[in-house]
Amino acid sequence: MKLDDPRLFRQYAYIDGKWTHGDAGREEAVIDPATNEVLGHIPLLEADQIRAAVDAADAAFVQWRALRVDERCERLLAWYDLLQAHREDLAHLMTREQGKPLPDARGEVEYGASFVRWFAEEGKRTFGQTIPSHIPNAALGTLKEPVGVAALITPWNFPLAMITRKAAAAMAAGCTVVVKPAGETPFSALALAELAERAGIPAGVFNVVLGDAPMVSEVLCKEDRVKALSFTGSTPVGRLLLEQSASTVKRVSLELGGNAPFIVGPDVDPKEAALAAVAAKFQTAGQDCLAANRILVHESIHDEFVAHFAERMLAFNVGNGLDSEIDIGPLIHRRAVDKAAAIVDDALSKGATLVQGDQNRAPGENFFMPTLLTEVTAEMKVWREENFAPVAGITRYSTDEEVIEMANDTEYGLSAYIFTHDIRRIWKIMRALKNGMVAVNTVKMTGPPIPFGGVKQSGLGREGGTAGIEEYLETKYYCLGGLGSVSGS
Repeated sequence: MKLDDPRLFRQYAYIDGKWTHGDAGREEAVIDPATNEVLGHIPLLEADQIRAAVDAADAAFVQWRALRVDERCERLLAWYDLLQAHREDLAHLMTREQGKPLPDARGEVEYGASFVRWFAEEGKRTFGQTIPSHIPNAALGTLKEPVGVAALITPWNFPLAMITRKAAAAMAAGCTVVVKPAGETPFSALALAELAERAGIPAGVFNVVLGDAPMVSEVLCKEDRVKALSFTGSTPVGRLLLEQSASTVKRVSLELGGNAPFIVGPDVDPKEAALAAVAAKFQTAGQDCLAANRILVHESIHDEFVAHFAERMLAFNVGNGLDSEIDIGPLIHRRAVDKAAAIVDDALSKGATLVQGDQNRAPGENFFMPTLLTEVTAEMKVWREENFAPVAGITRYSTDEEVIEMANDTEYGLSAYIFTHDIRRIWKIMRALKNGMVAVNTVKMTGPPIPFGGVKQSGLGREGGTAGIEEYLETKYYCLGGLGSVSGS
């Protein structure tokens, strides 16, 4: 792989400040989804090596937590500076392993780096409290202390930002981390490790392990020295990790699936709303937990909305993310393409209308052409499942009460979108939606200061903002007695 800095391309695990192969010599190939070219190979570690990473993190925790918060801040800011300095190589690496267009990859590098900068400073604000005492001659209060070693299990759709959003928060709090990236996209994680080392982050503070995902996850979940687990991925896997963590009573945060409704009111410009819905649906080829999966349009503007939506879709350029002017890259692998096709077939068999989506135009076997379905109903998979593909389903509605019921008709509760200019409708629908995040008249809602997360089967806890660092902190209460009387002068 051609990079300005070839050392950013690493084909090893990173444990205790050392690059390492697997003990058994097993490895697997990492594939460019746009071309099916083998980019490199990564080692498949054994359980003992996963525990060795926990050993390293546990040992490093003693010194890392003892650093002053401003010292940890300086190390993290140095990491941030290196991410910015190498953003073009990091973006190129991401496009090769994940497939997203290069401009999107550049955007993710900026987005991922922003969490490092935010939490570097937020670590200075992990304040305790002074509690007015109800006990004679005593001072009461709280301290915030790091929980310990944190295991971070991250997905392939945002292979850099999902790591920095977790790791920067944990490390700023004083925790050490063991990162398990997705096997499809390990090289972004390993480049982060290389830059963390250059930034002066001590050995053992940031570790990256690779291997069979069920085995690695089980070891990390059942390891008592791992005090916190943060996972981003599917709801079924999140449930399993929660079960496996029960025996050690870990601090668990889960960012799971989404099935976002995109509600279009009768009072908006259909073209403006359609362009926004397209943007909310098709980022990362629809492989995004925030993607607008169920587009609910008022019957009075439905047909005009659909026409504008289809027109914008038709203008998309689909192809290799390294090529210029590409809007949509490949799906992560062929299984994702097959799943997308099955979802479309299911919808058509149950009465949906295919407005657009000629798969004969796909430029390769891992590509799925943007697809638009109308007359979508609740019996269809495209309504029920997080499709994680460039498949948009549109349903018409007639009243606010109806659309609220439709929007909440899912086990998921991550994000939702509302487009209307009626403040009474905004407030009514926003409060009624069972979602952790609601965007009104915009599709941009994420960033370092916000508490990212969902309700229902979309997860536990929050990432980002002041809530994000709390996932890695314990509250210690103290009662300092025997002070005697206190008098002023």
